[in-house]
Amino acid sequence: MPKVISRSAVSSSTDAAPTASSIAALRVYYCICGEFILVIDKSLASLPRRQSDGAIIVRSQDSAAGKARVFKLNATAGDPVLVERKGGHERQYRFLCPRCTLPIGYQSTPPPEKSGPYLYIIKGALTQMQGQVPADAFDGEELVRTSAEEKESNSLT
Repeated sequence: MPKVISRSAVSSSTDAAPTASSIAALRVYYCICGEFILVIDKSLASLPRRQSDGAIIVRSQDSAAGKARVFKLNATAGDPVLVERKGGHERQYRFLCPRCTLPIGYQSTPPPEKSGPYLYIIKGALTQMQGQVPADAFDGEELVRTSAEEKESNSLT
């Protein structure tokens, strides 16, 4: 049998400029229950917020105003909801966590995701640390005490 000889060359350069794909970092976000929900090319904290409800605005289609974000959403479509706003009503097509059905985000057009110009991520719905509740998850919520906590509080005073 003839002898098989293979040759290969490996080259690398420390002087080469980094490419766009090597600089880009994808961010992963999870639901409060720990389910994987979103992968996006930019931190959610750096994206603009909606004045009406504080939701994070993710551009899902290219337009004259800017390029679309690169993202993948792992959520199920929920029932549409009609929300009353100062200027009238807004129809929201919600996306829910596939595990716990917590509302994650919404858009103004019927599913699938990216069918409208924007996807809105509900304030406090996602976290970068799996199993950790984000700091703004309960902003605007009142403290609800159980009857046992109230009895204990009253006995201390």
